[in-house]
Amino acid sequence: MSDTHKTLLRGAKVLGGEPRDVLIEGERIAAVGTGLDADGATVIDATGQILLPGLVDLHTHLREPGREDSETVLTGTRAAAIGGFTAVHAMANTFPVADTAGVVEQVWRLGKESGYCDVQPIGAVTVGLEGKKLAELGAMHDSAAGVRVFSDDGKCVDDAVIMRRALEYVKAFDGVIAQHAQEPRLTEGAQMNEGVVSAELGLGGWPAVAEESIIARDVLLAAHVGSRVHICHLSTAGSVEIVRWAKSKGWNVTAEVTPHHLLLTDELVRSYDPVYKVNPPLRTEADVMALREALADGTIDCVATDHAPHPHEDKDCEWGAAAMGMVGLETALSVVQHTMVDTGLLDWTGVADRMSARPSAIGRLTGHGRPIAAGEPANLTLLDSAYRGVVNPAGFASRSRNTPYEGRELPGRVTYTFLRGRATVVDGKLA
Repeated sequence: MSDTHKTLLRGAKVLGGEPRDVLIEGERIAAVGTGLDADGATVIDATGQILLPGLVDLHTHLREPGREDSETVLTGTRAAAIGGFTAVHAMANTFPVADTAGVVEQVWRLGKESGYCDVQPIGAVTVGLEGKKLAELGAMHDSAAGVRVFSDDGKCVDDAVIMRRALEYVKAFDGVIAQHAQEPRLTEGAQMNEGVVSAELGLGGWPAVAEESIIARDVLLAAHVGSRVHICHLSTAGSVEIVRWAKSKGWNVTAEVTPHHLLLTDELVRSYDPVYKVNPPLRTEADVMALREALADGTIDCVATDHAPHPHEDKDCEWGAAAMGMVGLETALSVVQHTMVDTGLLDWTGVADRMSARPSAIGRLTGHGRPIAAGEPANLTLLDSAYRGVVNPAGFASRSRNTPYEGRELPGRVTYTFLRGRATVVDGKLA
């Protein structure tokens, strides 16, 4: 082993259970037990803290190449590490678009160089995200980046024939199409969720059916061709019902929810603060509660941040002109603790499943989402769940500050993140 550095986590509550010592040697977990011998190891007092497998995000916008003013692979992976993530999937809507082997390899290499977390590029489904012609799916899969997940996220693959072809194509290498479900004609000029609040504010409404109709079509298509479809950022109670039905048929359908859709509602849009402008839009309290229940019962497989950094000039303007999106990597675990754990809907084993094991399985990542056991890769996150703090974006590692939680008190703070045995975060700060 090239690096035999040893770290002993003393008294950590593994997945929230009984206190255990965890010995990390080199890149792996050497032992889990009680009263383990420190024997030359760096000892970290983890008393009362929760030890989780390193978190995995299926949906991150790192913005490089092309929009380095909002984020880079380096700043985005630093934000990920601070948030407890050891792997992120980088969306394809960059400039140029990640629709060729060359671009996905560039992003993959930048991830390797950053060293703060693993970066798995997502390939575009169509050339230039234009929805007209399939991108080089096979070449991106065969590249050094080994792409398995393909998405035109930010745009919907709205042509049913293109979607069918994409689903058929990725079957050859066990790939998955991650769909941004938004029927374009039903959402032209849409600014927020269509409902009571949009009617009162006079803002263009974004109907739930625009999301639900695409999900219904695509689960049917996936079943028809026998392929895998993943639904990005599910946001409505109706979408939950469709996914639940598809899963009851035994179809290969998975879904994610963002932290912000587990907490925030369209009532916040009354402030006209563009920090709350996001795609899909914030929905109603009833939708939020349905999403929480669906994440708890496993209908929704995982939490994905949809971390969408924007420079201040794209948010510091009137609502209609503002960009859609929120940063999320550094607050995701806190929001999940607040909405799911502190409410009794999920225990920490459930959090490990929804934020590490399942996203790893959907993305077919190796070495992540693994049990905390001897011989496993030491991709780990230590969380002080008793911590309470007010969100202050001035201290973010991300290059952007567009968080909807500024000034809000949230629970939990990541104290240590380990990537293959190496600390990327030490005592809550970047190593």
